[in-house]
Amino acid sequence: MSSTTGSPPGTRRSRVRRGGVVLAVGFLVMASGFALRNSFSVFYPAIVEEFGWSRGNTAIMFSLSILVYGLLSPLVGGLVDRFRPQFVLALGIGILGCSIALCGLATREWQFYVLYGGMAAVGVSMIGITPLAAIVTPWFERNRGLVFGILAAGFGVSLVSASLVQLLISMYGWQSAFVIAGLSVAVVMVPLTLVLIRRAPRARSLPVQTTPGEEVSAGGTSDWHGSAWTLRRALRTPQFWMLWIAAFCQLGVAEKMVIAHQVYFFQDAGYSPVAAASIYSVFGIVFVGGNLASFLSDRLGREKIYIPACVLSIGAACMLFGIRDASQPWMAYL
Repeated sequence: MSSTTGSPPGTRRSRVRRGGVVLAVGFLVMASGFALRNSFSVFYPAIVEEFGWSRGNTAIMFSLSILVYGLLSPLVGGLVDRFRPQFVLALGIGILGCSIALCGLATREWQFYVLYGGMAAVGVSMIGITPLAAIVTPWFERNRGLVFGILAAGFGVSLVSASLVQLLISMYGWQSAFVIAGLSVAVVMVPLTLVLIRRAPRARSLPVQTTPGEEVSAGGTSDWHGSAWTLRRALRTPQFWMLWIAAFCQLGVAEKMVIAHQVYFFQDAGYSPVAAASIYSVFGIVFVGGNLASFLSDRLGREKIYIPACVLSIGAACMLFGIRDASQPWMAYL
């Protein structure tokens, strides 16, 4: 059953409007911030060519970034609860933007490790899906699957920016592209978050929305759906750890590995840097479409959407092994 409140209709409409503004800014934060992080795939070949470093050592930057992000994400959600959310997001995107800009001045591997793998990852963790979801979803009592999908779609938009980053590199060089991209995001997004991001009034834990098919009697198989879950209770269930392993395999291996090496992979297969970046951008466009379709999870149930999506994602990653050259571009875009 859907959650309801005793608030007057006008109050609810005002809440939704203000929540819509917060959601829009959250989407922009996700899109611009992760555009800086995910642009590594485009900068990667240019850095290797400039300094002659091995691909493995250079790729450590991205691996280190993912590791730091993963370790800090659970902790950052608590910052949103303790401090004003607009300050947390503004600080995060400021750290991220400045770190990326400073990468344009780096000339040693360890400097990239510190700036991109360390400092930038700290900034990304402060603007990631964990703090953004904690800030945005309390504004909405219904259709939280769609709201979460819109936020996550910002990640897909960040991948679309690959073509723009490649254009900057072609026009100004990779060092200047780092500086332009980092400072542009920081200068625009820091004031925007400080002015428009606010905590939801009377923030509280709202009942989980269910679909008609999930309304079962007490003692039924779906009792968990309406239960009040805590982290400690979730950690004791096998379902939590199965989801954790699935997320690691899908997001950590199938997705992040592809994101880091995709542009270089297609260049090795014979595609030009611009064509390789365009394939990367198409990946982002499809990613956006998939996340906007998350409203289906509100109607059909989370499991019925999540499981097929995992299978499709891993299957698509496996198809990359069939690409040997540029003679079949349809397969690369597929």
